[in-house]
Amino acid sequence: MEDFDTKTAARAGHLRPVSEALKEYEAAVENLKELRVLASDPESDLSAMAADDIPPTIEQIRTSSAALTTSLVPRHQFAAFPCTIEIRPGTGGSEATLFTNDLYKMYTSLLNNLRWQSSIISYQTHNEMSGEGCSEAIISVSTPESYDFLRHEAGVHRVQRIPVTENKGRTHTSTASVMVLPKLGDDEGDFEYGTDDDPLAQIDMKDVKTDVMRASGAGGQHVNRTESAVRMTHIPTGIVVAIQDTRSQHKNRALALTILKVKVAEKRRKEKEEEALSMRRGVVKVGAGRSDKIRTYNFSQNRVTDHRSGQSNHDLPRLMGGDGLVEMIEGVQEWDKQRSVEVMLALQEMEDSKKEKK
Repeated sequence: MEDFDTKTAARAGHLRPVSEALKEYEAAVENLKELRVLASDPESDLSAMAADDIPPTIEQIRTSSAALTTSLVPRHQFAAFPCTIEIRPGTGGSEATLFTNDLYKMYTSLLNNLRWQSSIISYQTHNEMSGEGCSEAIISVSTPESYDFLRHEAGVHRVQRIPVTENKGRTHTSTASVMVLPKLGDDEGDFEYGTDDDPLAQIDMKDVKTDVMRASGAGGQHVNRTESAVRMTHIPTGIVVAIQDTRSQHKNRALALTILKVKVAEKRRKEKEEEALSMRRGVVKVGAGRSDKIRTYNFSQNRVTDHRSGQSNHDLPRLMGGDGLVEMIEGVQEWDKQRSVEVMLALQEMEDSKKEKK
């Protein structure tokens, strides 16, 4: 096995579903041709049966075509990894800390329902709310591929409701931010995974501010006496990554740098994709005004709306209890696949346009 190449193996793993989807599509198309020949032969005993089989075969072709299209979208480079969920209050004062606590309960319920192994790295209460509010919650999820399933939860979550502290019955709007980061493990060989060959992930270390601090545990207490936690800030983009996964500052620093590179690359890639989509759709900016707000939880209307997929859930208590969240996440995953296909087409059209101008 001296000729074994991990990159070749990874590419083969990506191409396998494409090959399988293509085979299913070609088989369905060939089957439709045969059915139409049989159906058009009045002397054939199978004519009526073949005619009945044509509609479901056409539907099978549509399904196979959609599967083939989405299989062309490359899998996320960290799809196979476990993850860390970080939840913090945004705008809205004390009400935002209450909402942060609600999201924390929602995700812990979801993980329990899925029977995924998880642990609480940090849970800090908000003093003004006597334990009801949360100023930070960090959940470590050990289940492989949990990052791929949960990564679309990252973004700004918005709540519209009458706070418990509101005595005039007015609806307030507050937010909380959710970050989902891949856990790359303790093997230092994994720390540079996927960043060396990506030109969009290259950053100048002069643009990176690094802070070290003591790692904190549940309740906010320091879990060790050494400054092992690392926070890195990419100054040009304002992207911040804080890591305390291991007790080694060196490993946390390497892990933080890798994730910082990935997040910077994702931001650059997103900007490039939006430019391509804007050209294709003929609009000024894609998703203007809702770039970060991914979901709204409207308590008075008993409704949760995802602003990416457009889907709504009209049983808010059930979703906040973790039960209806899987369906919403799967809907966003489907939206992401379709958008990725459109992005691929838009980028290709942009490249073709540049070549024509030359």
